[in-house]
Amino acid sequence: MATAQVVRSEWTKIRSVASTVWTLSLAVVVTIALGMLISALSKSEYDNMSARDRLSFDPTFISFAGMSLGQLAMIVFGVLVVANEYSTGMIRTSLAAVPQRGAFLFGKISVATLLALAVGMATSFAAFFLGQAMLGDLKASLGDPGVLRAVFGGGLYMTLIAMFSMGVAAMLRSPMLSLGILMPFFFLISNILSAVDATQKVGRFLPDQAGSKIMQVVPPVGDDTPYGPWGGLGIMVLWVVAALIGGFLVLKRRDA
Repeated sequence: MATAQVVRSEWTKIRSVASTVWTLSLAVVVTIALGMLISALSKSEYDNMSARDRLSFDPTFISFAGMSLGQLAMIVFGVLVVANEYSTGMIRTSLAAVPQRGAFLFGKISVATLLALAVGMATSFAAFFLGQAMLGDLKASLGDPGVLRAVFGGGLYMTLIAMFSMGVAAMLRSPMLSLGILMPFFFLISNILSAVDATQKVGRFLPDQAGSKIMQVVPPVGDDTPYGPWGGLGIMVLWVVAALIGGFLVLKRRDA
């Protein structure tokens, strides 16, 4: 089967499964709604902030506060796109139709990535503009230094989260196992490791902690992170590449 046919086939699979559509919709709603709420609360609390906190006040990053929950929906999307076929047994039919496993995985990842990128970019820009509306006179402008980079970065971050999840799902080949590892990793373990002094230097190199730097415009006071916004995104890209290579090797070497 030609690459174009594989891509069309994967697009049909993704848009015909209700769960993938719902998870992307949830990512949009949660990210925007929570970002607006946190922005409104931040505006009301600004006068009570200490001088140190005001120096670190980042209106752009505040509007992305919902990303912490929105990324969980992107994780579910990435896992379902790849691992659903294993749980239903459709993977055997798919590989029979596309014996070239590299072409099969490339087509699936490409279609899902483009969809995640479109949704991620739209969500990031919407979250920014609506969050800034909640901040009122504390808002940032898209033309301010670093803001446009941060907004584009938000869309890239959501896309890379989905891609990383696809790679992990391709390695584990089970929706439940993949979600059972990824959810606590991003929601609990990563935050704990980056918050505890003893493990902070390790935690800052995890994919979400490093990648989220791209959305920061004003660094926290005393921040000694050894990389900048693009460096952090680069670290996240390395994690994604490693996950996708691992997924390809497992698909190539193991039976369906």
